[in-house]
Amino acid sequence: MSVLLVVLASCVLMGLGVITLLLLRVLRSGDGLAASQPRAGGEDGADAEVAEGKPAEAAELARQASSLREQAEREAAELLRRAEENARALRERAEAESTLRGSLVEAEAREAGRKSAETFRTQAEEEVRALRAELRERDARLAQREQRLEARAAVVDEQAGHIEARDHDLAAREAELARRRAEVVDLEEERRRTLEEAARLTAAQARAELVKVVEADARRDAAVLVRDIEAQAREQGEERARKIVTLAIQRVASETTTESVVSVLHLPSDEMKGRIIGREGRNIRSFESVTGVNVIIDDTPEAVLLSCFDPVRREIAKITLEALVGDGRIHPHRIEEEHDRARREVEARCVRAGEDALVQTGVAEMHPELIHILGRLRYRTSYGQNVLAHLIESAHLAGIMAAELRLPPALVKRGTLLHDLGKALTHEVEGSHALIGAEIARRYGEDEEIVHAIEAHHNEVEPRSIGAVLTQVADQISGGRPGARRESLESYVKRLERIEQIAGERPGVEKVFAMQAGREVRVMVVPDQVDDIAAHMLARDVAKQIEDELTYPGQIRVTVVRETRAVETAR
Repeated sequence: MSVLLVVLASCVLMGLGVITLLLLRVLRSGDGLAASQPRAGGEDGADAEVAEGKPAEAAELARQASSLREQAEREAAELLRRAEENARALRERAEAESTLRGSLVEAEAREAGRKSAETFRTQAEEEVRALRAELRERDARLAQREQRLEARAAVVDEQAGHIEARDHDLAAREAELARRRAEVVDLEEERRRTLEEAARLTAAQARAELVKVVEADARRDAAVLVRDIEAQAREQGEERARKIVTLAIQRVASETTTESVVSVLHLPSDEMKGRIIGREGRNIRSFESVTGVNVIIDDTPEAVLLSCFDPVRREIAKITLEALVGDGRIHPHRIEEEHDRARREVEARCVRAGEDALVQTGVAEMHPELIHILGRLRYRTSYGQNVLAHLIESAHLAGIMAAELRLPPALVKRGTLLHDLGKALTHEVEGSHALIGAEIARRYGEDEEIVHAIEAHHNEVEPRSIGAVLTQVADQISGGRPGARRESLESYVKRLERIEQIAGERPGVEKVFAMQAGREVRVMVVPDQVDDIAAHMLARDVAKQIEDELTYPGQIRVTVVRETRAVETAR
């Protein structure tokens, strides 16, 4: 408000100033006219009269202007005074309002402070009351604890008194015991001297004799205990194992025929033999150099034999020769073309065979190279048994037995399916097929438990898991069942002779008979030289030596027969 009044007063003063300037200009113009009158003396009389009247009018205007200026100055002064009064009043009122507002704010602050102080005081009082209550409770607990400690101290003091009394008693007893020990030592020494004089033996000699007697008795007792434990374990274990194995065999349907390892190719006529040989043997030499397989052409009508230690190479050669015979064009360039095509076809068959094996056994995904190596076993045989079919059959058996034993079948089946993996590379890499297969499985990321089952299935490594043992059992069941495998007559006879020789070398053995195609050995012993305990140990030793020295399918049972005969002569 005061600002508006000041602005209004300023506008009024500016207006008065403008009016004053206009009046001054009018007065100056009248003075100019009066001054110019004398210089115009020669003009006419009418102009002189007009000039005489104008100074009087100008003077009147000057008086009016002066009056107006004074009035304007008075009004401006009055307006300034009023503006100053209004501004002063407004300033005083603003100061009063500011003072009042400050007082109100101060009062509100004081009120808020008072309320906050009251709240803080209330909270402090509550905390003090809570602390006092807690202190009282702690004092009560401390008092109770002190009472219990005092009671315990009394009990401890009482027990300390008892212990001290016992210590005195024990000290007295120890003294008495020491005295009696000294008496016993003296008596023992006297008894020893008496015994030495009576038996004419020193203490060392008597002790050695006693040790011999005790050792013999301990050995006999240990042998009896071992026999009883093994008999009990055999009764329970054989019953359970027989049940599991029987169930597994019943659930796996297997072929009982064996596969031949000789590749025979039938020809449409004997004239084809000449075309296979070629001019001066060119075709047969080229065929053998390309395929690495020996071609045997003899008097067998309309047939040729393919001989090679590598079954995959032999299968490639067979497919190549079948294509050449079917086409009729046989020459070196054609042989190379058909060999390349047959090699690709066999590789594809290996992959399909490996994939089919995974599907049949329900094994999860596997590295492609492992699948390819597994499929190559389709063309490998062991004692006439197809290795891939043996692996599939063993995997089914191991999975069934694992399920019966509450073990995860998937892991056991996977290890059993791969246990003969090394047989695909035994002619390419040195070492036993178990260790070769384990190294291949480890290289392609198989689990260590599966690797262990592979390397331990022929005891090159001691089995450390149930899965490895199940792999061994499934392998033996699949290879030992009737009709599964066959071996040459020469190796069969040598194995039987060695079995009888191992048992016949033992002392006290009278006769040895290898029975049931070498699956059972009956050892007849002299009853006067071998007792029942020694017979049990003899059977175990013979079985252990057979396991260490011989390779055979299935299991061999060793039976020791001790016949006791009582002979009397009637006269």
